Amino acid sequence: MKRYETLAADIGKAIEDGTLQPGDRLPSVRCTSDTRGLSTATVFHAYYLLEARGLIKARDRSGYYVCTGAPQLSRAPLLARAISNDQVLQDAFERTVEVVARTDEGHMVPFGSPCPSPALYPLARLAQSIWTTRQDLDPRRIVEVLPPGHNELRRQIALRYQSSGVSVGMDEIVITNGATEALNLCLAAATSPGDAVVVESPTFYGALQALERRGLRAIEIRRHASEGVVLQDLSEALVRHRPTACWLTTSFQNPTGGLMPESKKKAVVDLLSRFDVPLIEDDVYAELHFADRRPLPAKAFDTRGLVMHCSSFSKCLAPGYRMGWAAPGRYIKDVTRGKSVTSGGAPAILQIAIADYLKQGGYDRHLRKLRRTLAIQQEKLLGAVASHFPSGTRATRAAGGYFAWLELPAGADAMKIHAESLTMGISIAPGPIFSASREFRNCLRLNYGHPWDARAEQAIALLGTIAAGRIRTMHSDIVGLAKGEMHNAAAVSLPPAARAAVPCEPRG
Repeated sequence: MKRYETLAADIGKAIEDGTLQPGDRLPSVRCTSDTRGLSTATVFHAYYLLEARGLIKARDRSGYYVCTGAPQLSRAPLLARAISNDQVLQDAFERTVEVVARTDEGHMVPFGSPCPSPALYPLARLAQSIWTTRQDLDPRRIVEVLPPGHNELRRQIALRYQSSGVSVGMDEIVITNGATEALNLCLAAATSPGDAVVVESPTFYGALQALERRGLRAIEIRRHASEGVVLQDLSEALVRHRPTACWLTTSFQNPTGGLMPESKKKAVVDLLSRFDVPLIEDDVYAELHFADRRPLPAKAFDTRGLVMHCSSFSKCLAPGYRMGWAAPGRYIKDVTRGKSVTSGGAPAILQIAIADYLKQGGYDRHLRKLRRTLAIQQEKLLGAVASHFPSGTRATRAAGGYFAWLELPAGADAMKIHAESLTMGISIAPGPIFSASREFRNCLRLNYGHPWDARAEQAIALLGTIAAGRIRTMHSDIVGLAKGEMHNAAAVSLPPAARAAVPCEPRG
């Protein structure tokens, strides 16, 4: 982020967590300039940004003050509730497709979309690379892009590993049709049908679909929304269930947006290494960090070739191109063979075009602009959620990526909110699709990777109204049953959590 954005983010966080209260006066521009070592122009720019977000307000000849009623979200940490459950997955694919099928329809406000807006990417520049490649491509060179993939593209990817402090050579990289194929190839290389695989809870629904397809059992372990898996749960799962693989998203996880600290990444790698269990690391969001440097992946701490690192250009450069890769360590031969027999090489023209784009430079400049945009849009979304959602709503503030994970007050039903919001032209991603055991009924994921405008603001306001309405309805139903006001309880349709909360009379 630029200096003014960093200052604005720091002040915004202080307002959010209650350090700065409504009505408090901010330090003067001159004072902030002196204490932070910034120019007065930079401080003014930060204050203007905070004012535009409705967090502070200027008073004539008096300075800047925190707005009365400035939006605040609870900052209590979120913790997953599932604990080491051994799940035989059923209907994970069908129920997820049914929920997400309409998230990207053109008329929808796409808070439920798994992808950011195509408008954020240099598609015109990539098209130029494709055109140049198309003119120069000799059909006889097609053998150059068969697995493990185009040499120059693999070299460019290896250079990015090296620049971030990770030792991965080009010969250790396999080009795939997106990260999804990379992850599935790694899963196939490390497991056999019937095996157990550790997944975090909540987790990316694509992981659950992949496990179901291969006839694998999901071992759910708790995940702290901002810091990753609970190590004690992972240790117990390794002893109790003897899994053959572990699948984790370590940076800006989908759906929570959480960033696992590098110390914990190392601890996870060390723990898995003691049990000789490979880690399938889904790392597609790492380039979307808001801090000064890219977070190290777990792969950086791997000394035995047990971390199978997977990523792609789909989230950071070229959505829709389906260009990904795996650095699968000791499983390189199995993954290369799997790629050869399942889909052959990734499209030649796209491999060469992306390699050309990376060689020409400009990728890091694009990433800096993309990160700034996502950070600003995150602020706007969370501010709108704080203003419009029911009191007690908790939300993650990710340090990168484009997802916010919301936990609504007890009684909210995300599946019903999802169904109702669709009728209003708004999509969301409800919590249960991110759990093998269908937990998180009062949680939902929102995408802030699309341009923020008046329509988006209105959609958040409407979602808040829907959420509040559902909570009130459920509370009324429970109170009514407790008072005996509903004589035909069998006709009342309540969510499972509500039914569990209603005391039952003993039979006989």
